[in-house]
Amino acid sequence: MNILLIGSGGREHALALAISKSPLLTKLYVAPGNPGTAAIAENVALDQADHRNIIAFCHRMRIDLVVIGPEAPLVAGLVDELEAAGFPAFGPSKHAAQLEGSKGFTKDLCRDFNIPTGAYERFTAAEPAKAYIRKHGAPIVVKADGLAAGKGVIVAMDEAEALAAVDMMFSGSFGAAGAEVVIEEFLEGEEASFFALCDGEHALAFASAQDHKRVGDGDTGPNTGGMGAYSPAPVMSEDMSARVMREIVEPTLRGMKARGAPYKGVLFVGLMIGAQGPKLIEFNARFGDPETQVMLPRLEEDLVPLLLACAKGKLPAGPVKLKAQTALTVVYAAKGYPDAPERGSEIRNVDKAARLTDILVFHAGTKLDGNKLLANGGRVLNITALGPDVRTAQQRAYAAIDMIDWPGGFCRKDIGWRAIAREHKAE
Repeated sequence: MNILLIGSGGREHALALAISKSPLLTKLYVAPGNPGTAAIAENVALDQADHRNIIAFCHRMRIDLVVIGPEAPLVAGLVDELEAAGFPAFGPSKHAAQLEGSKGFTKDLCRDFNIPTGAYERFTAAEPAKAYIRKHGAPIVVKADGLAAGKGVIVAMDEAEALAAVDMMFSGSFGAAGAEVVIEEFLEGEEASFFALCDGEHALAFASAQDHKRVGDGDTGPNTGGMGAYSPAPVMSEDMSARVMREIVEPTLRGMKARGAPYKGVLFVGLMIGAQGPKLIEFNARFGDPETQVMLPRLEEDLVPLLLACAKGKLPAGPVKLKAQTALTVVYAAKGYPDAPERGSEIRNVDKAARLTDILVFHAGTKLDGNKLLANGGRVLNITALGPDVRTAQQRAYAAIDMIDWPGGFCRKDIGWRAIAREHKAE
């Protein structure tokens, strides 16, 4: 099979590595890719927004499957155009991708199909939104309706912060994504990410993970795209995973089919696990970043048939085969992230760290200048370690980071803290 993978981040490097191991693979192209994917595939200079050029490339290279990593081309309808041209694509249609493209769309779906989530209201003007906040008080959550690169959510712990978030969003800080704002109930509990593969009719549980959204140790500072993760999420027991499938994933598939938008691809379920069980925080319409970097290293079977089955509507009964090991990834970010990351600093000894046992280094925001590896984004590298438990995986990941020479970078030093505290309590 000839496969085209769309994207350039750490998620796509992890996907490329998993796809490259498939005996079904003839040739893997990554568009546009990064220095990490270049070592295992052929990077091609395709703009993910140029659908016509992507389709022409698929014709030229006889592509058998297109795997779309990021959310923007999904929301823009790339899958629809590829399928219309005769190319199977892994990912939801434009209509179905509204599960990520519009917070309000998803909340309305939850309301209509009895999917557990926090109470909410939708607003297109600041003053009614502020009145709602004053009525309900804080803590409260303010969300830009559309895509905002994982940064359009403000968890306001006091009323003043919530009111300021409304002003910020309606002032255009997130562009069109903030033209509508969703304000919702603050949910208490433990967050987890759960992933299910979907073929439009059926869903297959894939894996769980826990992300660390805040930029600073101790979950402090602004939200980011994610500063690290581990898999599996200890809170996602077999019973809890079954509840999520039964109470959230399966009703969502029924609801999307009823709305004329069968959901195919991977469904990323952002959860809050509280006293009443699982509640939906939000959906994403693609694999997570950095969750993919800890889930795929645990996969014990060929990824390609699973991706193809989602695209063609023929998922197996399961279950997905995963290693019993824990995987943990630490995001190595450029100084200034998430506000104004500094680009261009040189990174040394990445290959040395990657040679360590049970270590994988995924490129996320890098570029090559001759033989020099340079930072070229906010989240620059993902250092992933495998181990028998979270504590061991954490120790191995940070030992690998210590080998990398990058004065222009920083990382959180406490990735996995919640799970390690749980492990310590259980001893």
